[in-house]
Amino acid sequence: MKVEIWSDVVCPFCYVGKRKFENALGEFAHRDDVQIEWKSFQLTPDFVPVPGESIHASLAKKKGVSEAEGRRMGDQMTQIAKEVGLAYDFDKTIPANTFLAHQLIHFAAHHGQQGEMKERLFAAYYLEGQDLNSLDTLASLAAEISLDADAARQALLAGTYANEVRRDEYEAQQIGVRGVPFFVFDDKYAVSGAQPSEVFAEVLGTVWAEAHPKAQPTVLADGPACGPEGCD
Repeated sequence: MKVEIWSDVVCPFCYVGKRKFENALGEFAHRDDVQIEWKSFQLTPDFVPVPGESIHASLAKKKGVSEAEGRRMGDQMTQIAKEVGLAYDFDKTIPANTFLAHQLIHFAAHHGQQGEMKERLFAAYYLEGQDLNSLDTLASLAAEISLDADAARQALLAGTYANEVRRDEYEAQQIGVRGVPFFVFDDKYAVSGAQPSEVFAEVLGTVWAEAHPKAQPTVLADGPACGPEGCD
């Protein structure tokens, strides 16, 4: 089974949705046969970070509300994240444009470590307050999951994977993705949002059963037998 997940590293519900999906996948009997592909999606592709600006102020500006309201929204999200074991720290979070981070995820995918890179970037942003605008930070995060930091830096400087990011975003437009996280199962079924783990478990089971129907056995010999209405 293939599961494609469109998300952004600075989308708080995307990290929560990742955990909820992983919880369901961990209980899924055929989890080893599920292939996950992370797809790029930028919530604000034209975002220009302001040095020293807090995430509370940045969010308030984006939403057109007061900074106090921006902080209240962050506090609410922190409680939601806590329910799946994530300790968000918005006071440390540095607003970022994620175009480079998405390129780094594609770089990692090329080396077979896409999932590890995605998780590391989420944690760096929401839990540790690391600056994802910084090439030094991104290269260091790549090294932490055993990727070549210099190769990662060069790929980001050259924009080696920029077109792959744009291709993901174009595909999202084509299939009508309006918000993230957005999960697509076997190119046929979609789940939008950070749904409860039970929802993901049900979808996994349904999609697997459809793709692997139980074959009707071929009868090679037919003789006297008992059935619901008695014996022949």
